[in-house]
Amino acid sequence: MREVAIIGIGNTRFGELWDRSFRDIAVEAGVRAIEDAGISGDEVEALYGGNMSAGRFVEQEHIGALIADYSGLASLHIPATRVEAACASGGLALHLAFLAVASGWYDIVIAAGVEKMTDVSEDIANDLLLSSVDREWEAICGATLPALFAQMARAHMEKYGTTEEQMAKVAAKNHANAVHNPIAQYRRPLSIDAVLASPVVAEPLHMLDCSSIADGASAVVLCPAEDARRYTDSPVYVKASVQASDSIALHDRREITTMDATVFAAREAYKRASVEPSGISVAEVHDSYTIAEIIAIEDLGFFDKGKGGVATLEGETEIGGKIPINPSGGLKACGHPLGATGIRQVTEIVTQLRGEAGKRQVPDASTGLAHNIGGTGGTAIVHILST
Repeated sequence: MREVAIIGIGNTRFGELWDRSFRDIAVEAGVRAIEDAGISGDEVEALYGGNMSAGRFVEQEHIGALIADYSGLASLHIPATRVEAACASGGLALHLAFLAVASGWYDIVIAAGVEKMTDVSEDIANDLLLSSVDREWEAICGATLPALFAQMARAHMEKYGTTEEQMAKVAAKNHANAVHNPIAQYRRPLSIDAVLASPVVAEPLHMLDCSSIADGASAVVLCPAEDARRYTDSPVYVKASVQASDSIALHDRREITTMDATVFAAREAYKRASVEPSGISVAEVHDSYTIAEIIAIEDLGFFDKGKGGVATLEGETEIGGKIPINPSGGLKACGHPLGATGIRQVTEIVTQLRGEAGKRQVPDASTGLAHNIGGTGGTAIVHILST
């Protein structure tokens, strides 16, 4: 297996992009990544596009061919594959692109993610989100995605003493970071009190504990590590990329305050990258709900089980803290266009490792981690990157 590098990244703005189509934003992110890599389109040999549900969001299937076509790559007849793993679709697209380059099958590959969620009503969007969990055993009984994460939150509170204030601090911290992120959906500060005063969605989760519907696209360009400096002076190396699965329904899990897929993927990623959790400079984790970030930072080994909430409230996950988490603003404030999120997380890590993050820059960042889950943790993907 060859070592792999990321040589180019590109993002659209995240948010309610009423004046942009699905294909518009997919092409924008891809073109920006190609330009950042300093390559021409005819050098691209394959494309993997993460997308959860374009068929229902924009009534368009056959996404791989569509993206290749409107990116000007159709005449090259390259393989273009749509990848789906619910909210982890982007992370899985990158994982497959990584394997394609590492295996030696291709040299220049694009991994992209895109979702256009605002072209349908909120009710339809929420119903589509439920397709990421076990519809027959959870959704059909009335469970919503917030309700399932609320069950996880309540169990965590009862077992470890986690508080609503600690969860609210996740949102406040991530919004503070997003103020300095030009692509973020919500570039405004948010106080703990504001989170706690917002309406309850599914007790104990408030509206401002939850990420929102968004549009957006992200892309990265990968190549063999040995060739990376032909294209850029600042390549970032993919030291590990691991995918793991778990039961899709909460009631079948070993226990619901831990996402075993995350634990397994992280353990294997650390092993392959020859690094310990303490060696990670910065991390982007899946904070679709504030409790998800607290569980993630525990399952990834940054804090002991049950200590994630306390660590967050004490500022250990802020920029300048023990382990900066979600300097981009995370899903909560940067936005969560489902298929794009896993790629966008990686573009943030690349930006941090290049030292190009401006006012949200993590000092001396040399090794970063990106963590992307599908649904309530039925799929987890962990990437470790370094300079």
